Amino acid sequence: MERLKIAILGCGRISDKHIEALADNNLEARLVAVCDILPERMDNAIKYYNKLIKEKEYIEFQSIKKYMDYKEMLEKNDVDAVIITTESGFHGKHSIDCLKLGKHVLVEKPMALSITDADEMIKISKEKKVKLGVCYQNRFSPPILKLKEAIENERFGQLINGTTRILWNRDKDYYLKAPWRKDWKLGGGALINQCIHHIDLLQWMMNSKVGNLFAQTDTFFSNMQAEDFAAIIIRFKNGTIGIVEGNLCVYPKNLEETLSIFGEKGTVVMGGSRINMIKVWKFEKGEEYEEENLEKQFLNYNKIYAHSHSLLYKDFIDAIKENREPMVNGEEGKKSLEIVLGAYLSQLLGEKIDFPVKEVDIHNLLRCRYEM
Repeated sequence: MERLKIAILGCGRISDKHIEALADNNLEARLVAVCDILPERMDNAIKYYNKLIKEKEYIEFQSIKKYMDYKEMLEKNDVDAVIITTESGFHGKHSIDCLKLGKHVLVEKPMALSITDADEMIKISKEKKVKLGVCYQNRFSPPILKLKEAIENERFGQLINGTTRILWNRDKDYYLKAPWRKDWKLGGGALINQCIHHIDLLQWMMNSKVGNLFAQTDTFFSNMQAEDFAAIIIRFKNGTIGIVEGNLCVYPKNLEETLSIFGEKGTVVMGGSRINMIKVWKFEKGEEYEEENLEKQFLNYNKIYAHSHSLLYKDFIDAIKENREPMVNGEEGKKSLEIVLGAYLSQLLGEKIDFPVKEVDIHNLLRCRYEM
């Protein structure tokens, strides 16, 4: 099969990670088009991609077309798949439009801002027989996969709870560079913009659907509309409890991001700047020096963030060529979105929310917030 023809819709800050991942998978796919409302962003994206490709001497140079209108790009360019890295508030619409035209879609998190749009994306992808993937690259991190393997092998015995803490600093400059990040209705906010990656990992490890949750959120910076602090307690249907703490107000810089899993026969704490280090690895039936050996194994894995994107891309490309579901398909991507929207609803109503949460989106929640 020929290399897949890929287009990138949205050439902002996060697109660099996707360009790197695409270049790493250049034997299987190539960039043929980019789209953005700012020409200089497209120029920078093309320049960066060609630089990376040039470093891989066995790949020939490819011309890449530029479009300011993504619908024109889809009509005039024969692309197989579209990578959507626009602002969060447009993920649902852009994905739906691409899927309707029979294009495979890999969309940045969150996949949408409403359950309705997420369901529509899943439905259309099945009707059009195209692949829908969601960019939760941390699932492909080797230390995270090692933890998932331990859970599946029942090394923890009975699972008790999981906790994720995101203790970061996001100063005024961060929001000035991209004002949508502080706009709730466009997908700004600690939970849906930052913590959703960690929420995805937490629910993935718990191996259960959500039963109910209770949340508290607040905005401590006066120039913010969206929340910069959030706490959630989740009761999963298998009886386990999940705890989420998301704090973007940590002084003076990022402190940590951790994922901890506790069971009757085991405790694991993942940490580091990208959840890329094993801090604690204790099991009742563990090999001698197992913790020390794993710590050394992953100690120098400093490029886990970019490398995980590349592994996610490989899985997505293989899913297209093998006609199977991506590891993080639409159904998987929807799970963390439901938790976030449920948390917003809990904060708005001041009560516990039972799952599943249906027909909830940020725009309706925003209207309700101002009407109360």
